Amino acid sequence: MPEFDALFWIMAGFAAMAGLMRGFAGFGSAMVLSPLLAHFYGPATAVLAIAVMEVAVSVQLVPRALPDVQWRFVGPVTLAALVGMPLGIWALVTVEPEIIARFVAGLVLLFVLVLAVGWRYRGPKRLPVTIGVGAASGALLTSTSVGGPPVLIYMMAGDDPARRVRANIIVYFAILEAITPFALWLGGAFIAEYAVLGALLCPPYLAGAWLGGRLFRQSSERLYRRVAMVFLSAIALYGLLG
Repeated sequence: MPEFDALFWIMAGFAAMAGLMRGFAGFGSAMVLSPLLAHFYGPATAVLAIAVMEVAVSVQLVPRALPDVQWRFVGPVTLAALVGMPLGIWALVTVEPEIIARFVAGLVLLFVLVLAVGWRYRGPKRLPVTIGVGAASGALLTSTSVGGPPVLIYMMAGDDPARRVRANIIVYFAILEAITPFALWLGGAFIAEYAVLGALLCPPYLAGAWLGGRLFRQSSERLYRRVAMVFLSAIALYGLLG
């Protein structure tokens, strides 16, 4: 069982902030929590704990998102991600934890910089590109819990309204995170104690997600596009330099 020490309560506070991000933007929770959990508890803990939390919050977010989902995109990219997940599990159990932890922080910081400079993918969303993006996202998800950057940059490339982008993101990650614990079990990386930590962090996480969802319904399109980079930079830098 995880200890209810000062570190746990600090993580509970960050879980609430991560939930706020997830409920508002549809993504970003792993980018908030993963650098911290990987730094203090290890990458394997981060991947499984976040998966448990994501499954819980999906029950809250998915019903409202379903009417806006673009299934002809979400279906192929999700199947490709499932193919990439075993590679990520292999990296999780073979690569040094400190290397993965710093890679996570660097990946988050890179994504923030991409958002900050306003770069967006302008190419067509052809099936081969979609499959490549999905496979990369799946591998990153099971190795670092941060599977978002490739697919987020890709999803946000077009002129789709924020509501559709958010719905696609919510449903995509709901499916993958529900499968992640089973995939980790098959790969020999499932440890019950890590799942318990995720369950204990669920209450503040769900509360934050509920508030974030309410804020989204009152927000502007411009605010939706910019909120992620404001929230994530300090977390990524701490993971790299801490």
